[in-house]
Amino acid sequence: MKYWLMKSEPDVWSIDQQKKAGIKGAQWDGVRNYQAANNLKNMKKGDLCFFYHSNIGKEIVGTVKVIKEFFIDKTDKSGRFVAVTIQFKNKFSKPITLEEIKKNKELSHLSLIKQSRLSVMPIDSKSWKIINKMGKI
Repeated sequence: MKYWLMKSEPDVWSIDQQKKAGIKGAQWDGVRNYQAANNLKNMKKGDLCFFYHSNIGKEIVGTVKVIKEFFIDKTDKSGRFVAVTIQFKNKFSKPITLEEIKKNKELSHLSLIKQSRLSVMPIDSKSWKIINKMGKI
């Protein structure tokens, strides 16, 4: 199993909307960055992802699980980009802000800090555990 972080603007798609999608989950589409798209292609069924609210909030708000591996993104007219289907897993009782993450020296290597514009990125297992502990999971 691998771990990931996926960013969404909460006024476009929020953790609460993801939760409402229920057991069938929702497509994670609209990614138009090649590096982020390659990360989507590397996701496997069962992988876990942090759900990050970008622009508004700038915080990790919960976790989701990949339930369907990559397929052609129907919102991409060129047919070059892919989507995955994710399912709500949990919502943090206390969101973890980008500022809190930046203050933790053990997390300074994360793409979230180094490549702040990347919308889908891998997270190593040690960082996954640290962030879950910060979110009281």
